Amino acid sequence: MSRQINQPSNQIKLTNVSLVRLKKGKKRFEIACYKNKVLEWRSGIETDLDNVLQIPNVFLNVSKGQTAPKEDLEKAFGKGKPTDDIILEILKKGEMQVGEKERAAQLERVHNEVVGIVASKLVDPRTKRVYTFGMIEKALDMLSSQAHSNTDKSASASGTGTPVAGEDGEAKPKAKEHIWTGVVTTKSGKSQALEAMKALIEHQPIPLARARMRLRITCSTSVLKQAVKSGGGGGGKGASKEADGEQKAPGTVKDRILGYIEQVESQDVIGSEWEVTGFVEPGAYKPLSDFIANETKGQGRAEVLDMAVTHED
Repeated sequence: MSRQINQPSNQIKLTNVSLVRLKKGKKRFEIACYKNKVLEWRSGIETDLDNVLQIPNVFLNVSKGQTAPKEDLEKAFGKGKPTDDIILEILKKGEMQVGEKERAAQLERVHNEVVGIVASKLVDPRTKRVYTFGMIEKALDMLSSQAHSNTDKSASASGTGTPVAGEDGEAKPKAKEHIWTGVVTTKSGKSQALEAMKALIEHQPIPLARARMRLRITCSTSVLKQAVKSGGGGGGKGASKEADGEQKAPGTVKDRILGYIEQVESQDVIGSEWEVTGFVEPGAYKPLSDFIANETKGQGRAEVLDMAVTHED
């Protein structure tokens, strides 16, 4: 069978093949597919297997034309399982192998997606203006170069570090450091953009901050002057001042809500409802929403007007 595959008239042109591999039962099985068709089939765009498979066979090695023996297939997939079902399993669960050009193109797509998301979410904290795509790209390159440089240094000086001692004399674990080493194709662009933002904000290769959210908060006037029931749930600016002993935490629902808002844009009383529009740090949105839900018992709500407020030239 393998001799026939290697004949010139039947030989697979590897420049036009996309391999899907699945390791099962200590063996690696491969199927030969047309380029771009595997993803179309997995997403449901393509439904005809004839348009996906170059050869309706299971191989141990496609490039050598080495088909998988029946015994190997039965041992790995079960006795009597039709070849079509085995091919479908490999197609569904297998890992797609791509060439260098495809891998580079995929990496570039993810890179552009990550930089684009980051550029839309971070701003210069002084002017609130967004940075250009190129400036964010350079900032990430700086972090990546620094991370690789530090990795090399730590590898040569491993074991020489001394743990920081706490007040009680015991070794204190070091806070987790957000490190950026560059994009990969195995994670989603959104998750990598979040990692990139954390690293940029922590290391500040250029002045950066998360763009603030713009919210509208409405609340029944009947609960505004109520004392806050729970000791926690504040987390706003007033609450942090209490910890420093500078100022007591705001005691009413209204004051505590305003404690979360960095900048009030407008506030008014319309009928029996108080409405305030303002800007908050993205990290404050969830605790603010939870506070409103817990303290107003359904008589208040927070609505996002803008996920990331930025100023552009």
